[in-house]
Amino acid sequence: MEGDQGAGERQLTPAAVLVPLVRRPEGFQLLLTRRTDHLRDHPGQISFPGGRMEAADASPVHAALREAEEEIGLAPHLPRILGYLPIYRTGTGFQVYPVVALLEPPFDLCLDAFEVAEAFEVPLDFLLDPRNHRRESMHYRGALREYTVIPYGGRCIWGATAGMIQSLWRRLQTPDDL
Repeated sequence: MEGDQGAGERQLTPAAVLVPLVRRPEGFQLLLTRRTDHLRDHPGQISFPGGRMEAADASPVHAALREAEEEIGLAPHLPRILGYLPIYRTGTGFQVYPVVALLEPPFDLCLDAFEVAEAFEVPLDFLLDPRNHRRESMHYRGALREYTVIPYGGRCIWGATAGMIQSLWRRLQTPDDL
C-alpha cells in the first residue's frame, strides 16, 4: 500500500473518494471540497468527495459516486471512471480507495451544507509541481508524523488528500498503470 500514515495494524474502515479531473480550456483542474467545521472526522479539511463504504456499495466506484452525489450533488453518470490510485491508509483509521474520474463541463453542483462548506477547483499543474509542496510534522498518537502540505489560495491541502495527489503524480508518470 502506497499511503500509510501511521495506521498500524488496527482494523481500518473502508472508504472511497472520487478524484475528479475537470477538463477546462485552460487545462485540467482537480475538484476538491472543504469539509464543514463541525464534522467528527476531519473537520474543516480539504478533501476529495467521498466517505465510508456502506454494505450496499457494490464496489469502491459505487461508493465514491454515491458519496459525490450526496456531498456535492454530482450526478453519478457524469464522471467517466479512469481507474484507481493505490489504496491509502490513514492514521485516523481509514483504508481509502481513490477512484480517478474525468469530469467534462458543464455540470452543476449542489453542496450538502451539513458536510461540505465549499467546492473548488485547483489547477492540476499547480498541484503536481513539487515546488508547491512542503513537508511538515506534528505529534499524533504519541509519534511524530510527517506529512505533505500544498498551500493554495489561502487554503491548506495536507494529509491524506495531499498524499493521494502525490500518488496521482506518480501514476501520471506511468499512465499505463492507471
